[in-house]
Amino acid sequence: MVLVLVLGDLHIPHRQHGLPPKFKKLLMPGKIQHILCTGNLCTKESYDYLKGLASDVHVAKGDFDENSSYPEQKTVTVGQFKIGLCHGHQIVPWGDMESLSLLQRQLDVDVLITGHTHKFEAFEHEGKFYINPGSATGAFHPLESDVTPSFVLMDIQSSMVVTYVYQLVGDDVKVERIEFKKSS
Repeated sequence: MVLVLVLGDLHIPHRQHGLPPKFKKLLMPGKIQHILCTGNLCTKESYDYLKGLASDVHVAKGDFDENSSYPEQKTVTVGQFKIGLCHGHQIVPWGDMESLSLLQRQLDVDVLITGHTHKFEAFEHEGKFYINPGSATGAFHPLESDVTPSFVLMDIQSSMVVTYVYQLVGDDVKVERIEFKKSS
């Protein structure tokens, strides 16, 4: 079992002061092996927080990140899965399936993780898996002021990814489970 935390669009301190306390309680050091972040951490302090949760942290550059050394896109291999990571502001129109599919083919990945829309999505398309973890802090988006805080934990087991989506709805953390099996 390999646990991968997928999150992004924190926008700390510009749009939110921090992660929701109920999320912080769930994210304990030593449990997670890898972190894939779609960007917009904004500050070094947010990066340092993630580094305290897991030593293997990968970040794609968001349009509000202070650190200019983050790459625009990145590929990471975890187990049998090649995973692509991109913030998503470069994908036009934002969140468009055809544009996402084009990036997935360019990166030649099994799983494509993007953000920017601040809206959680996870779906299979043409044998590949797409994840947008949403905004971990619930930071507002220019096109959406009512954002549900969310993040994703991927449990990678040989040729299967079991995805757990955590969403803060009111005062309750709701968890949804989604499975993706890699085709041979």
